[in-house]
Amino acid sequence: MESWPLQSLSLAQAQQKQFALVDIICRHFPGADFLSLGDIGLVPGLNQPSTTQRVEAVLADFFSAPAAALVQGAGTGAIRSGLAALLNAGDKLLIHQAPLYPTTAVIAEQMGLELIRSDFNTLNDVEAAIAAHRPAAALIQHSRQTLDDAYSLADVVACFNRHALPSLADDNYAVMKVDNIGCECGATLSTFSCFKLFGPVGIGVVVGDKSAVQAVRQSMYSGGSQVQGFQAMEVLRGLVFAPVMHAVQAQVNDALVALLSQGAVPQVKSAFIANAQSKVLLVEFHRPIAEKVLAAAQKLGALPYPVGAESKYEIPPLFYRLSGTFRQSEPELEKRMIRINPNRSGAETVLRILRGSCAEAEK
Repeated sequence: MESWPLQSLSLAQAQQKQFALVDIICRHFPGADFLSLGDIGLVPGLNQPSTTQRVEAVLADFFSAPAAALVQGAGTGAIRSGLAALLNAGDKLLIHQAPLYPTTAVIAEQMGLELIRSDFNTLNDVEAAIAAHRPAAALIQHSRQTLDDAYSLADVVACFNRHALPSLADDNYAVMKVDNIGCECGATLSTFSCFKLFGPVGIGVVVGDKSAVQAVRQSMYSGGSQVQGFQAMEVLRGLVFAPVMHAVQAQVNDALVALLSQGAVPQVKSAFIANAQSKVLLVEFHRPIAEKVLAAAQKLGALPYPVGAESKYEIPPLFYRLSGTFRQSEPELEKRMIRINPNRSGAETVLRILRGSCAEAEK
């Protein structure tokens, strides 16, 4: 079995991401300004907290984009806001021919969008779909939706741009793990959840084209829809730590693949890395023992379910079933494959839990 995961940052590259972000923070928050928890309320002339506006300016600068907006509703709220800025109800939306992420599918249904599917792994198919259907916008998920996805985000976005097709990149599970996100590759908008980047619960980011971000901003008139200053500061504090932490996690994943491929756990048939949806270790067993392994693993210290897919609350490793989109595309794998996310643990901890849970499953 083969997969084409996204290329993770090296530890040195991740450090440079951290340093670049901190340098931008210094420019926008001089002196003791960064030591403030942030203001709240609708500042006259801004219609939002001034701290939130300053944090949005940091995000725009960091991602080399004209504008950014913090929104309520985490990654789903960011995608909803972004699609509403690019599309009208009932419009045609070009998507990859793979199971749509469940919350995104709900948004498409609520907006009454006509989904046009094409194979993003084949640019000729994308070109043909655009020519035949003339969609109003395109949605591309940066992370993989199926095991055989191998498309280049930059190449697909360039294809959209050749046809002047506005695009929204769902960059959840990719931000601060890879070199460039959607808007840095030319997408109209990038959207992602701050909760997956050690930030606060329920806050998302829309970053990219100025007019599209302004359309998002106009939908947030009321005070209750605003991201408050203290939440915005939590976003920045979490984001600073994200690249290095994720680079360390990527190194642990690589070490586990090497050890499991050498027979470290006899019950394991194969192990490989995939973006499903977050970048994780997929472990396939010789026998259909996945359910029993998951039940035993939590007794040995593994997390039994995610909180926010790499949120600040997830410290022990996660032993979990395959993602929903992967189960839809390959349902027969569920009985003999699990995903493991080391989170903040080392390879030794993951191997201890995996060995013990496999032994328990075979009793």
